[in-house]
Amino acid sequence: MSGFETIRVETGADGIATVTLDRPEKHHAMNAAMIAELTEAAATLGNDAAVRAVVLAATGPSFCAGGDLDWMRQQQAADRAGKMAEAGRLSAMLAGLNALPKPLIARVQGNVYGGGVGLVAVSDIAIAADGIRLALTETRLGLVPATIGPFVVARMGRGFARQVFFSGSTFGTDFAMRAGLIHETCPGDMLDERVRRHADAVLKTAPGAVAAAKALCLDLGTDEAEDIRTSIAALADRWESDEAQERIGAFLGGG
Repeated sequence: MSGFETIRVETGADGIATVTLDRPEKHHAMNAAMIAELTEAAATLGNDAAVRAVVLAATGPSFCAGGDLDWMRQQQAADRAGKMAEAGRLSAMLAGLNALPKPLIARVQGNVYGGGVGLVAVSDIAIAADGIRLALTETRLGLVPATIGPFVVARMGRGFARQVFFSGSTFGTDFAMRAGLIHETCPGDMLDERVRRHADAVLKTAPGAVAAAKALCLDLGTDEAEDIRTSIAALADRWESDEAQERIGAFLGGG
């Protein structure tokens, strides 16, 4: 796959595809282009019978810094319908990765903030470098981690999510592992080896059975569609609040 501006997609002869976030100068902060490209990549790889597993990776020191500042300025200027439409596109991208009928393995080499936590949450397996930090910082801007909320809460459970969902504080891999957000940590120079170990295990399985098993996991005890609708409305409410307008204006004005 080619023609992308914010990501790279490569598929090996063994059927292991790698989707690499490729905006290192912006710490892979997500914008409309990246959201669209990740959505397209998920659909294309999901429909490719030759692909057995997908690795989600990033270049540079950060995994994903959340939302791009220019993208946030565009949302701030949009009306309520525009804000909800853009949140819907982000939700659709995350839902596409979440429902990918192949195992999705996150190679988390650096810090993860905001929407980046959503990318980790929709991965089936997340392997992180020792010492990285994660955070949901939306409440500092008067917003809420709404669009990623259904996926993060589904992954961590309410008990763990309530410890980090609204504090805005960073947390480390020890907490992330206990919460089920991260599955394994290792020195950064061992990430490729650990990721490859999980990918090799997938190659020993029957692809149809893997897709069916993953779909079953996602179907049991959830109403993702309703959760997404609720979270998008909650985010639009916060965007329109005086509190958020004041804080976001100060934040973006200083950007």
